[in-house]
Amino acid sequence: MLHAGAHFGHQAHRWNPRMLPYIYGEKNGIHILNLDVTLEMWKKAEKFLEDRANQGGNVLFVGTKSQARDIVSEAATACGGFSITQRWLGGTLSNFETIKRSINRMKKLEELLLKAEEKDSTVKLNKKERLGLRRELEKLEANLGGIRHMKHVPDVLFVVDVRREAIAVREARKLHIPVVAIVDTNVDPSQIDFPIPSNDDATKAIRLFVENVAAAVSRGRSAYISRGIEAKDRREAAAESADGVEVVNRGRGGEKGNRAASAESNAAAIAG
Repeated sequence: MLHAGAHFGHQAHRWNPRMLPYIYGEKNGIHILNLDVTLEMWKKAEKFLEDRANQGGNVLFVGTKSQARDIVSEAATACGGFSITQRWLGGTLSNFETIKRSINRMKKLEELLLKAEEKDSTVKLNKKERLGLRRELEKLEANLGGIRHMKHVPDVLFVVDVRREAIAVREARKLHIPVVAIVDTNVDPSQIDFPIPSNDDATKAIRLFVENVAAAVSRGRSAYISRGIEAKDRREAAAESADGVEVVNRGRGGEKGNRAASAESNAAAIAG
């Protein structure tokens, strides 16, 4: 964390007093974060993320500042999460049904443009129409591409810059979605369920925590998937065992029937 510059906060005059418990001191007008406290807070966040993923929970990564975009997108993809890296659209969480309609529109545009490129296609678009649809698609992909497979609001929101993503945090809190976030010295950590005190501007510090968040989610997700596979195997084994018992019972039933028929035949012969 020290090598990544995670301990450097903002200028002291820009601080939020609620960050005091996480600050070690001040140097040259810059607040210095206490990395021992940061490590302690990170461990709590890490356990929560892993546990939630282990229960099948999904995580939405949000980082729209330029130095975080690629890092956030790659990490979310690596752990099977979702991401928003360009612009947070108001209502992404609080009005998710509208967002889903936009996602469906994006998918339909992809199909339409793909069909239009096919030879002997029945979809006929002139150059101007194609250009207009491509521009619309590019805009939708930029804003919604990272959540195209998100079927419902996420179970956890992870945020790189709390001040920049204030609307996202507000929507998550309104819906009681837990928020894990990097908190610098200029933000209010009381709005975050699992704050991680750190520099939220330095690329190395951002990468350090974003990748560790993804790693925690991956571990939990792997355990969840493994548990599901094991449960499926047990169900299949139980079904096979039940089928075997049924076959045996049917066989025994047939034997009993044969013996009964034989007994009746013998009885008839004796009577005759």
